Amino acid sequence: MQANRLKLVCGLVTVLAVTGCANMTETQRGTTAGAGIGAGLGGLIGAVSGGGGGGRTATGAVIGGALGAIVGNVWSSRMEEQKRAMEQATEGTGVEVSQTADNQLKLAIPSDISFDTGKADIKPNFRPILDHFATTLTSNPATFVTIIGHTDDTGTDAINDPLSLQRASRARDYLTVRGVAPTRFTVAGHGSHEPVVENTTAANRAKNRRVEIFVAEPQRQ
Repeated sequence: MQANRLKLVCGLVTVLAVTGCANMTETQRGTTAGAGIGAGLGGLIGAVSGGGGGGRTATGAVIGGALGAIVGNVWSSRMEEQKRAMEQATEGTGVEVSQTADNQLKLAIPSDISFDTGKADIKPNFRPILDHFATTLTSNPATFVTIIGHTDDTGTDAINDPLSLQRASRARDYLTVRGVAPTRFTVAGHGSHEPVVENTTAANRAKNRRVEIFVAEPQRQ
């Protein structure tokens, strides 16, 4: 019986997440996605926590939905302005600027302008981009930043994992020196574990050696 409840709740969450977001604006999707996830978690808690039947499940979903809405992201006018500013600042550099499905601003920075092979020193061509980026971050202090370093599959995890983290940390340190609060950052190194293309050619390996920066403005109630 309990297993049937879990299947029912999971199915409802999936339907809500897929159909509910189809006709929404980008500003609404981040909050709705968070609310849907929260509602699903709350519903699962209510469904499997003993007596109370549907009432307990519904209550759990309401509570979970409220929590989920808090963790959703907003695509505000400030985020749109920051995206446009970074598009202008990186035009012709090879940096990809985009809005993610969960309303984060993403900067995908290729290795040819960010870091030399096997090194974590910021290259000269990367500095003006980070300078401009720091300015946009100080203009929107409600945002939080995640920086993730990646490598190709040349070498071992023992080398690539710390190297990718060092690259992310160097980018963060550069930005904090320019006035962005350290508490706004999360850094991670994913080594060679998340390639965007297969590591079959030199050109492909260059694409996989990259730094990705995500900016999120959390929904606030």
